Amino acid sequence: MIVLITGAQGFVGTALVESFLANGHQVVAVGRSAQPSRSHENYSFLSADTTEAGDWLRALQNVDAVINLAGKSIFARWSEKTKKQIYESRILTTRHLVEHLPRQKQLTLLSASGVGFYGDRGADELNENEPAGTDFMAEMSVDWEKEALEAARKGIRVVCMRFGIILGPQGGALATMIPIFKRFAGGRLGSGRQWFSWLHIEDLAAAVQFLLQHPGISGPVNFCSPNPVTNSELTRTLASVLGRPAVLPAPAFMMRLALGEFAKVLLGSQRALPGRLSSAGFGFRYPHLRGALEAAVAQ
Repeated sequence: MIVLITGAQGFVGTALVESFLANGHQVVAVGRSAQPSRSHENYSFLSADTTEAGDWLRALQNVDAVINLAGKSIFARWSEKTKKQIYESRILTTRHLVEHLPRQKQLTLLSASGVGFYGDRGADELNENEPAGTDFMAEMSVDWEKEALEAARKGIRVVCMRFGIILGPQGGALATMIPIFKRFAGGRLGSGRQWFSWLHIEDLAAAVQFLLQHPGISGPVNFCSPNPVTNSELTRTLASVLGRPAVLPAPAFMMRLALGEFAKVLLGSQRALPGRLSSAGFGFRYPHLRGALEAAVAQ
């Protein structure tokens, strides 16, 4: 199989490149760096700003699957300019991909989205048929998925991967959290009662492979473990795994002062469940938080 991956040099993209190469597939990686991040006989790299159409799109004529991960990081204090960049990096990249995908080919598009699609929903259990929220992240996710689903008009199977918080040893949320806890400065965010849906990076890579092997699955798929946790539980478990206390909470008002509108993402609650993965028989290697954290820290 030949797989093209946008955002291939990010945390998730790097893990997927390694997974596909380890399974004997060919990978066409697209990223902003001027140089490839690896050398492998089945690996090729295209340097591109994917918000702009260009020569990188020619590679779509010869691939069997596209994994669309490109997007500016949301982890920053949001200004209107920043929000515009976050939005356009996702929408424009996806639009370019869909416009240049060949028609009526046996091809799968797996396009990233997020559980932020559902908005702040408290303790509600969220399967894939739940409606969208109305905040910035929710509205962007709706538009992002809409752009991806346009590929279905060409006869292409589309899966919208609604990611929870991705845990792993090489980046993501833990890359920020672990150093804070090791300095004895970790604690819950706000009340700590907000729900966090999470997934270990190895399960994410396995779920992508699973979906490519199950052509009957299309549309939205929650990429999260079957056991979401509250922020307080996440904090306590990580502190326990690291052998550190969790005694310095970040009050909600301080987070809003420091982070502005972005604080809503950290204080919002999504108790998403992997309804479609579970019903299709996907087996999680790390279904419980402690095991996932212990594996990530050990690695």
